[in-house]
Amino acid sequence: MLPLAWSIVGIQIAPSILSADFANLESEVDRLGDADLVHVDVMDNHFVPNLTLGLPVVEAILARTERRVDCHLMIDEPDRWAAGYAEAGAHNVTFHAEAAAAPVRLARELRRHGARAGVGLKPATPVEQFEDLLPEIDMLLVMTVEPGFGGQRFLDVCLPKIRRARELVTRSGMDIWIQVDGGVSDETIERCADAGADVFVAGSAVYGAEDAAAAVEDLRRLAAGHA
Repeated sequence: MLPLAWSIVGIQIAPSILSADFANLESEVDRLGDADLVHVDVMDNHFVPNLTLGLPVVEAILARTERRVDCHLMIDEPDRWAAGYAEAGAHNVTFHAEAAAAPVRLARELRRHGARAGVGLKPATPVEQFEDLLPEIDMLLVMTVEPGFGGQRFLDVCLPKIRRARELVTRSGMDIWIQVDGGVSDETIERCADAGADVFVAGSAVYGAEDAAAAVEDLRRLAAGHA
C-alpha cells in the first residue's frame, strides 16, 4: 500500500493542445483556467505515425503565454533535438526512453538548460529497468495509450505499471513527478491518482468540454480525492 502522503508536488493538470484548435492556439491556451501546465505533443511521423508541430510553434506559444509549457517529444533522435526545447524556455521536456541513445547525457543537458527532464515510456516498456535512471530525471511519463493520436481509449493494463513506478519513486526518496498521458478523463483519472500518478495530461476531456476551465477543475477535484 502506498503512503498516505506520497505526493510531494500535489495534483497537476496538464491539458494537451493536441485536442485544441491549432488555428487559434493563443486563445486555446488562454481558456485553460487554473491549469498547471500546457502539454505540447511534438510528433515527427517517424517515432509515431503522426505529424504535429515542432520547435518554431513551441517558441511561438512560449512567447505568448506565462503558463509553464510541458513538451512531450515523440520523436526519433531526441539526443539531437530535445535541448532546443529546453533552450527555448519549456518548463518540462520529456523524451522517450525507447528513442534516446544516451538518456543520462540527454537528461543532464536538459537540466543544464533550465528544464525539468522527463522520460516517457510506451505501454509495453517495463518501468523497472529505468530505476537507476531516477536520479537523473524529474518526471517519469507512463503512457496509457500507444503514443501517436489523441482520443484513444485508456489502457487499464497500465495501472499496475503506474503503481510500480510510484513504488520505485517512493523508495528512492526523490522528488520525481509521475505523469500519465492517454485517455485521461473524469472516468479514468481517479484510478490513475489511486495508482500513484500526480500529473495528468488530458486532451479531449478538457478541449471537448463546453467550459475548458471548469473541466480542468473537475479533473483536479476527482484526482485530489484519491491522491
